[in-house]
Amino acid sequence: MNATAIIAAAGEGRRIGGNTPKIFLPLCGRPMILRTLDRVCSARAIGRIVIVVAANERSRAQQMLEADAALANHSWVLQSGGATRQESGRRGLELVDADSEVIAIHDGARPFVSPALIDRCVEAAQVRGAVVAGLPVRDTIKLVGPDRWIQSTPPRDSLWEIQTPQAFRRDIIKAAHEWGARGNIQASDDAMLVEEKGERVFVLDGESSNIKITFGDDLWLAETMIQQGRIP
Repeated sequence: MNATAIIAAAGEGRRIGGNTPKIFLPLCGRPMILRTLDRVCSARAIGRIVIVVAANERSRAQQMLEADAALANHSWVLQSGGATRQESGRRGLELVDADSEVIAIHDGARPFVSPALIDRCVEAAQVRGAVVAGLPVRDTIKLVGPDRWIQSTPPRDSLWEIQTPQAFRRDIIKAAHEWGARGNIQASDDAMLVEEKGERVFVLDGESSNIKITFGDDLWLAETMIQQGRIP
């Protein structure tokens, strides 16, 4: 099987604060994006990696990646992102080789994904077509109106917190992005775009350690996890 990973790392990361894009922030001394790539490179299913970064950070990213010894024996390429995550994903797809059977899309800000989870997603996508990692929600979720009054409470047993990787057969994800671009359809993640086009998406068990680093407190949590050896 020939699979390509697209790393979505073009966001500004404003919610984390500071002037440095969060993918360059160090986690116990190693930049976040490099920790993410360490995990992706260790997945046996991934043969090539497309790393999508903000256009104004491309030179900086190129220098850092070329200087990293851990990436020396892996096939990777940089791509400039767009104005939205969806556009960045579409640009990433442009650099995927035609012989790639499965494409796994992963957030650059999820540096603790296990190689085993990546492999499971890729293998499942080959069979099911479209797969995401996720976990059942632990808390009660409320739908709240703009006036802050609760509108409804959906059953918790049907709610899942979706992570990445999100893996798709190449034809499915390319068709979904092309369809979305033609119709100006805006989706919050790649799976939603596939869903909106009418395809079914299967959910695999994710990992509680596969956190997304969004706020400043997440940096503290991530470094604590590294120091305590809580990364699978």
